[in-house]
Amino acid sequence: MPLAAHQAALLRLRQRLSSLLHTPRLWNTLVAIYVLVFLVVAISLVSRMHFKNYLSASLLALPALSAAADASDPFKVYNITAENITASFIGYGARIVALYVPDSNGTAQDVIVGYDDPKTYLHDTLTNHTFFGASVGRYANRIKNGTFSIDDHTYHVPTNDNGGADTLHGGTVGYDARNWTVTASSKSSITFSLFDAAFEKFPGDVINYVTFTVDADVTPLNPKGLPQLTSRIVSLSLTEKTPIMLANHIYWNLDAFQQPTILNNTLHMPLATRYVAGDNILVPNGTIIEVSDTPHGTIDYTSAKQVGQDFNYANGICGYNCTGVDTCFINDRQPYYADSGLVPAIHISSPSTGITLDIASNQPAQQVYTCNGQNGTIPIKASQKARNEAAGKGGVDYVNKWGCIVFETEGWIDAINQPEWAQQAIYDTSDAPTVNLATYQFGTL
Repeated sequence: MPLAAHQAALLRLRQRLSSLLHTPRLWNTLVAIYVLVFLVVAISLVSRMHFKNYLSASLLALPALSAAADASDPFKVYNITAENITASFIGYGARIVALYVPDSNGTAQDVIVGYDDPKTYLHDTLTNHTFFGASVGRYANRIKNGTFSIDDHTYHVPTNDNGGADTLHGGTVGYDARNWTVTASSKSSITFSLFDAAFEKFPGDVINYVTFTVDADVTPLNPKGLPQLTSRIVSLSLTEKTPIMLANHIYWNLDAFQQPTILNNTLHMPLATRYVAGDNILVPNGTIIEVSDTPHGTIDYTSAKQVGQDFNYANGICGYNCTGVDTCFINDRQPYYADSGLVPAIHISSPSTGITLDIASNQPAQQVYTCNGQNGTIPIKASQKARNEAAGKGGVDYVNKWGCIVFETEGWIDAINQPEWAQQAIYDTSDAPTVNLATYQFGTL
């Protein structure tokens, strides 16, 4: 057959296949087969490895099907709501951009730091790169020198912090700067997914799901039926051993910017008896220290106290010439709690609005950051300012130093380079999915 005839035949075949794949009945059949194969493999792995408790997590890691997904606009705002709580998200960074809960007067306040215009988050990435409200990964927090080893092979990922001394939150283009797909949504829940095809030179492919849910249901963990945000991050290694550690990077201001700083907020972390020490640029040096051994117990919040109560003694705690907290606190569960499952890790309250926040987490640690790097150049949301002015509250116009606080519930910082800590940081294809579960429960004083 002449070459032209071959090409014509191939073209007709391609057109025929294309038309078939766009036939709804055939597409649905293919999707059903794909799902069935995935479930068989997942259940087989669970059965073979006796991971009874991870079956639901394996199903949650089901890769997103493009036919049911919405990836058209990463800056489209999605709202989820329940009694006394409304949260807003965008697909860019699987990011929370607003969260409204009532203050002690019953007035709804937005307690999230960020921007009213969703596209400003892209500008932020290119300038300040604050990570406001984002889901960060593939490996949250810092990796010393941007290197780690797996089975005697050393990997190098892009360094984007401290002049190239470490990798922060996954590299130059981390998960915070990726366009996540909205896989499912309802009135009270939204799920984002991201397929990581060896981004930023990390080994292997990873599928990630982040689900946010709001509710005010009465449960054993929420006996008063308080408004609550639940975050569930599920990740699965697909092709080879790789580091995985995702986290939420939510900046909180329970004062709703009615005060210049959050230093008079009361903070209580009853399980945070130790912390990971670092060098002058906050890269871990392998040392674990009791919080009670810091000068004047500066960062000892095992008993409730104001965030800034001992900041006169805090110079250098958060790095060279830095005053504040930027610290990985270790949750010592024993003898009070089992090693897994949700535990009450953090309580913080605002005397200005009366809003309280209780965070429960299944993670072994949390990085706490008191916005020491903010310098009053980023404006607060115009909507927050307008709400304060309308209520005669005054407040501030910019995000000041110590004007917010971050709680990243996660694993120990840079554990991939500290094997003596015996913290799992590397996940193989035969391992269960990683699950980072946290609840954020709001009340009033």
